[in-house]
Amino acid sequence: MPTQGNKSLNRKVFIPAFAIILLAVTIGLINNELLVSVARKLFYLSLSDFGWLYQLLAFTTLGITTYIFFSKSGNIRLGGENAKPTFSMPTTFAMALTGGIATGVVTYSVNEPIIYLGNVYGEIDNQSFDPRSAEAAIFALARSFHNWSFIPYAMYSIVGLMIGYMHFNCQQRFSISSTLVPILGNAESKPLIRAIVDIISVLAIALGLASSLGAGLALISSGLEVEYGITSNPTTWLALTLVISAIFITSALSGLKRGIRFLSSVNAYIFYAFVAILLIIGPLNYILSLSVTSLGYWFDNFFLWSFDTKESGGEALVTWWTMYDWSIWIAYAPLMGLFLARISYGRTLREFLIINWILPAVFGIVWFAIWGGSAIKWQMDGTLDLIEVVTQSGAVSGLWGFLQHIPLSVLLIPLAILTLILSFSTASDSMSSTIATICTKNMSASEEAPRKQKIIWGLSIGVIAFIMVAFGGGAQGVDGIKFLAAAGGFIVLFLFALIVASAVKVFIGRGAPKQQSDSSDQPAEKTYE
Repeated sequence: MPTQGNKSLNRKVFIPAFAIILLAVTIGLINNELLVSVARKLFYLSLSDFGWLYQLLAFTTLGITTYIFFSKSGNIRLGGENAKPTFSMPTTFAMALTGGIATGVVTYSVNEPIIYLGNVYGEIDNQSFDPRSAEAAIFALARSFHNWSFIPYAMYSIVGLMIGYMHFNCQQRFSISSTLVPILGNAESKPLIRAIVDIISVLAIALGLASSLGAGLALISSGLEVEYGITSNPTTWLALTLVISAIFITSALSGLKRGIRFLSSVNAYIFYAFVAILLIIGPLNYILSLSVTSLGYWFDNFFLWSFDTKESGGEALVTWWTMYDWSIWIAYAPLMGLFLARISYGRTLREFLIINWILPAVFGIVWFAIWGGSAIKWQMDGTLDLIEVVTQSGAVSGLWGFLQHIPLSVLLIPLAILTLILSFSTASDSMSSTIATICTKNMSASEEAPRKQKIIWGLSIGVIAFIMVAFGGGAQGVDGIKFLAAAGGFIVLFLFALIVASAVKVFIGRGAPKQQSDSSDQPAEKTYE
């Protein structure tokens, strides 16, 4: 285990990464059109020219994760045979769920299926069925299952699993560069490579998180306008940015075992409550029937969708939805991996995958089935016209029209707004803390990063998000945000490919690695409920 020394600023990582982010912020303030233009070019370069690589990596990651789960490697315990988990399983799952893509499932569980159903932006132009038809309804939910379940969480899990195994069991540094040791050799002898890897990771997550927060600002502000008549404009977005930034920076300063644990637990219970409410008041028979049929449709088309680079589905569907989803999750993967590794000490790799891969993926399917299925039913029977709402008000607006139809909407809409604020705060908390960890020397998984860095990165992410949502909307209302997210994914794409290759070498190339002795880096701690 590397010697733990002074927790000083890692200038080789912090200065280049922060300088690039500061440059982007400056350009955005002076000439936002230029920033959006550059992000747009990266969007089309990455998702059009490298769509094949995104698809191959996504499918390969899913295959490797499945292999590890069912193989002897799944018995390996992070930290050694006698290591004890720091957090209970429900708490760990809540942090993994709400710190990951739970914000996305809230945002798009209604909007995405409705957009597909209505062919709002040309998503089903290449299909053989008509918009608003029964088959379009099946397709809409099936495609959402594909985009929001096992593949994205496999991306997170493979990186978290590699970081945890290399740190806790192989006594490597708690860093993303440690995942490359199996194929590049000891990172200690290659400080330049280690610094480049960390810089790329920081840039990717800063851009990805800023884009996610920007989408959240657009969604929350549209909810405030629908319910309370508060106009969506730069002033509203700025106020929301300040509120969310204040929450997640305060939470980050309180530490992992207090801030994130508390926020994630509260947020998870709200998610569970929403599921229960819609099961009670929603069209349950239709939800179950449509979900089962959509699952079959998904399985029947799984391989085509997993390898389609827009030649079959078309650009509107594949590039602007699936490829965009893969890019933002790849952008998140290195830093999300660090976060998942931190909270998974003492778990076997199989337990790790149950908590961070299987359960969140199943939750995503259930959530989309209930929310998306209800929205489709009410659209198809004429109860609501959510397609018109999205067409008139943008890609993130359908959620509020949907909630207005539910009994007790006067309570549920504020609760949904609170959920979104907490979701983005939890994700931003975990990611800004992890960025600060990377920018600090000699950090281990059990230690908290310096407070000043958490504040700096939290504020920077908030500023970028505000700039992009205020000045880079576009046809869908969040075009500039999508450009920014894809840029983050492209920055980390090739690093992610190397991490996947390392996982293949460690867990498949040589068979199941031998169980290591307990890591001295992290002592056994009590379980936090």
